[in-house]
Amino acid sequence: MTHLSTFPPPLPTAPRPVLRRARRAEAGALAALLADAFHHDPLTRWITPDPERRARVLPGLFGVFLDMSFAYDAVTCTPDLDAVLLWTPPDARAELEARGEEFAGRFEDVLGVREAASLALIAELQASRHPVAPHYYASFGAVRGGARGRGLLGALVAEVLREADAAGCGAYAEASSPGGEASARGQGFVRLGEDIVLPDGGPRLRPMWREPR
Repeated sequence: MTHLSTFPPPLPTAPRPVLRRARRAEAGALAALLADAFHHDPLTRWITPDPERRARVLPGLFGVFLDMSFAYDAVTCTPDLDAVLLWTPPDARAELEARGEEFAGRFEDVLGVREAASLALIAELQASRHPVAPHYYASFGAVRGGARGRGLLGALVAEVLREADAAGCGAYAEASSPGGEASARGQGFVRLGEDIVLPDGGPRLRPMWREPR
């Protein structure tokens, strides 16, 4: 399960924020930031409806996703850890798929059998829509409450897009709201096919693609 809810572009009149690669020692703090940011997200609510349980399991869930991106030095943040973006480079997809059973076991340890099955369904639906062409995948992004509105997440996404452009690769993301889609369009993304719709009245994701520039 990976997606971005909204990532407004950096403010044109503001200086570019200082960004850096995160360190593994910061994984706990970043997992807590992501868990807080996604506590009310439609996808996490669909997976874990009970809010108290959701608060308990999300740090562990994001710990696994952080490990996936840390394997490729693909966790970018602000120096004060007020904002973070998880992403993966083009060569990561096949390797992560080859480790699928390992990650499935870790997700089940965190979520339990039923909720891990819900997560697996989301991942299956997402995988069926991923572009075939090599691409950078912008996945989870979060900004601490008091730091929102400063274009930090947009700056983090723009940093990955610069790397994708330098490599001549496209970029892919999934927007979970109309606002997220509008933000992605502001960064040069366009819609890629129909929405990914979860069953039983679940939320939907909007696949977004950006050609290299």
